[in-house]
Amino acid sequence: MDHRPVYSTLEAVCVDTISALSGLEGSPHSDATAGLLATMACIQEHGRAVEGLVTGFTAVYHHFDFDAETPGNGYRTLVKVVHSCILHIIQKGRYIATNCGGVFFRVEHNAGEMETYCKALCQLRALLYLARRLLGENGHGELYSQDRSLSERFVREYASMHKACFYGRCLGFQFSPSLRPFLQTVVISMVSFGDNYKKQQTRLGRAALSFIKSGKYVVDPELRGAEFEHITQNLDMHFWKTFWNITETELISSLASITSNTVQVNLTLTVPGEPLILPLSSDPSLSITVPPPLAHSGPGPIYMRLISHSLRQGQDSAELLGFSRPEGFQRSLAVGLRPQRCLPSPWLLLHFHGGGFVAQTSKSHESYLKSWSRDLNVPVLSVDYSLAPEAPFPRALEECFYAYCWALKNCRLLGSTAERVCLAGDSAGGNLCITVSMKAMSHGVRVPDGIMAAYPATLLTTDASPSRLLTLIDPVLPLSVLYKCITAYTGTDNEPVRPNQQLDTLGALGQDTALLLGDLTQGASSWLQALLKSKPTASSSVNGSTNGPREATPYSENMPEGSREFPEGFEPLRSRCLAEIQTPCTPIMYNPFVSPLLAPDCLLQGLPPVHLVASALDALLDDSVMFAKKLRSIGQPVTLTVVEDLPHGFLSLSQLSKETQEASRICVERIREVFLQEPATVTHRQQSSIRKTNIADS
Repeated sequence: MDHRPVYSTLEAVCVDTISALSGLEGSPHSDATAGLLATMACIQEHGRAVEGLVTGFTAVYHHFDFDAETPGNGYRTLVKVVHSCILHIIQKGRYIATNCGGVFFRVEHNAGEMETYCKALCQLRALLYLARRLLGENGHGELYSQDRSLSERFVREYASMHKACFYGRCLGFQFSPSLRPFLQTVVISMVSFGDNYKKQQTRLGRAALSFIKSGKYVVDPELRGAEFEHITQNLDMHFWKTFWNITETELISSLASITSNTVQVNLTLTVPGEPLILPLSSDPSLSITVPPPLAHSGPGPIYMRLISHSLRQGQDSAELLGFSRPEGFQRSLAVGLRPQRCLPSPWLLLHFHGGGFVAQTSKSHESYLKSWSRDLNVPVLSVDYSLAPEAPFPRALEECFYAYCWALKNCRLLGSTAERVCLAGDSAGGNLCITVSMKAMSHGVRVPDGIMAAYPATLLTTDASPSRLLTLIDPVLPLSVLYKCITAYTGTDNEPVRPNQQLDTLGALGQDTALLLGDLTQGASSWLQALLKSKPTASSSVNGSTNGPREATPYSENMPEGSREFPEGFEPLRSRCLAEIQTPCTPIMYNPFVSPLLAPDCLLQGLPPVHLVASALDALLDDSVMFAKKLRSIGQPVTLTVVEDLPHGFLSLSQLSKETQEASRICVERIREVFLQEPATVTHRQQSSIRKTNIADS
């Protein structure tokens, strides 16, 4: 793609806008006009500098792709994000140049809009400088830096750089337009929830009241951005667990179920942790005993959810019902609508959910799992593994591996003959799909027939990469939150664990509906008053100090010594609210069962076909690209698909837009390929080699 027209257009728009505004300097809004003129001149300067940086990246970034048919890596993404920002500036600049002399032109509003994008372009320019440093120090085709000091410098930059501009007026500018209203709702809700969390509210009415009183964050995007920056940087892991688990509440899940597909079977299973005896895949006449999960808390039950679009033989058996609390077909039986049983499926899909290893269950992912069961006509078993920091590594891996072995042994109860078994998961769940398969190989039991991993986390270290630079601007996965998840899963989170009932402000969902309605009425009134009384705050200068407590500042005393990564004459904007980032540092991060990208070839050889589905705008994009490259380099079957314009976690948003629906469809097609491909065999020699390796995973 020739990027030169983008920058020549930006230059022309800046010139035209400055010329049009110059004739308005004697107007009643001359101060705002002067500020807008200064902003356009600043954008012009940033654009000229960014063009040179982008030229350097476009000359080489194809060397970092998986292959010529799959363009995608962090360097490409940074260029793409910069161009998205510039295209918004061009569109707004054209509007200003055309309408600035009109009676209804709002100078202050347009000045605030353009100033925010100017700040964003300034910070993106800084990211390009950091990426250029990575490019110069990494090996050919390598996306992750092995230089720990370089990664530490990036963390210091992240801690002090201004990020609020990406969470206010230009929130989600890099994503599909259909997702921006949803992202805005999430950010406003999170900021409101943060206020409530700090006050330790415990009633649903009060929680709902805080959401409705969020009118000030609707009318004042600068305040919203500053508060969101503060929350993402400085609230603890328990806040994130509580907020993410809102999707687990009956109220939210009931609303989600309205738009989801109807299934005949939706059972939650509780399987006791007892030793399992399975045949060795290399010699079925021999067997191996798989122990129950033991790490940290000792033997305990494993929780799963069985979803099936059709009722199949075995799924209504007394043996299975002995493990279950039915949520699906038993309600139909109660009203005399017993569905007809189908034959067992030859396929079985095991699912491990995402949530950063710290939050959510299969309930949060029910919607798309129901669609998958219908589209593939297959039973789906989703595992509700124990979550960190209460249950760090290797507890989740042990439980997922045990659930996989239990499903193989009891497939008839699940409505399947398990002739073909596929593992599927997203984010943390994608990591568990890979590591469960590695554990199956090391134990000598049957390996699944394929893996579909969506935006998986394959490297749980602090190594810097170009796509991880996106954590500076990403409302879904900021760097501080990513590090909190890594810290929790690797067991280095030393924060005391508080009881859930003290944290969950929505814990009283079933209580006092009348009180809720009263609070909603009061909250609505307060929200309307906030809308009427709120006034836009004075916007800060792009290159000067600010009036707010957490606004952007130029290079100042907040910047750590010895971390100047930028050329003479340029500094990114700095935040007065420094991030409190605890950088994870533990050998567990380098365990191959935590970071499969670091696994030795002998643990990866013999993996089933791996299908990776990543997003070009995901901070974990480089995890998928480098893992796909590694598998290909050792002759392992692997595919990589990179979808455009979607954030991390797009599967959970599959009902929101055509783009997310298409991405979910791609995942379904990759799973279907696993079920339809010719069976692969693992030789006795391969299994012997794998068992001899037997790398410790705990």
